[in-house]
Amino acid sequence: MAGPDPAELRRVVDAFPAAAGAAESTRIARVDDLLDGTYGRLLREWYPELESVTEAYRDGDVLREDVLEHVEAVPSFRLSDGAAPLPEKRRALAEADETADEVTEIAGWYATLRSMLDDDPDGLTRLERLLHGFGYVLAHGLFLGAASPERVVRRLRLAYRSVGVSIDDTASEAGAERTAFTCPYRDVGGRIYGEKWLCHEKLDRVDDGYVTYLAERGIDYQRPRDCDGSERCYSTVARDGPEVWWPKNPPAAVRARS
Repeated sequence: MAGPDPAELRRVVDAFPAAAGAAESTRIARVDDLLDGTYGRLLREWYPELESVTEAYRDGDVLREDVLEHVEAVPSFRLSDGAAPLPEKRRALAEADETADEVTEIAGWYATLRSMLDDDPDGLTRLERLLHGFGYVLAHGLFLGAASPERVVRRLRLAYRSVGVSIDDTASEAGAERTAFTCPYRDVGGRIYGEKWLCHEKLDRVDDGYVTYLAERGIDYQRPRDCDGSERCYSTVARDGPEVWWPKNPPAAVRARS
């Protein structure tokens, strides 16, 4: 199964760089105020749930996909509106970074955590590598001549429908094309491997081939996400890197872009 070693994931999660102690409360309160409460939500709500999801992953109760969904749902401090920078927010991040080292440290920690959940070619099974390669080859025909998110998403929806996936809703927002859909194979193999095993841990390897192909052409395809609690999932297609936010983007990188 695709996914990081549970013990190594636990070590990375435990290395979360949080300030501690009453003496830090005033400084951290200032950082939280500058970041519109993002730091507090990350520390008090998101991180404890990350610990729980990590334990469930270690015990085999959830898939890598479930951990990834939670990691991608990290509270975020937006530094752009689509591709347009937000100067006041960027100044607030710079001040927060000057106030507490944890602002930069958390960004580095988050990058490490996120990279662990990406597919490692050496960690994929032979079947998963074949599915990824199949998706990459298929993308050359599926997206031939499609150079914009609007054209890409039309081809993508056609591909969904061709394998029996029902398109429930579509939307366009801030340069991103969003598709909500229902996977008809959600319960296949569920009793043995767990819910979403076929839909995500296997069939999404084909989508990962699409991701690789489109990224080479400046298109950001976020494959299916947010299926917890229902059969409905969604994916998005946008120009590569349309949004900048912390902790995904460290303060130094944001300053370099400004």
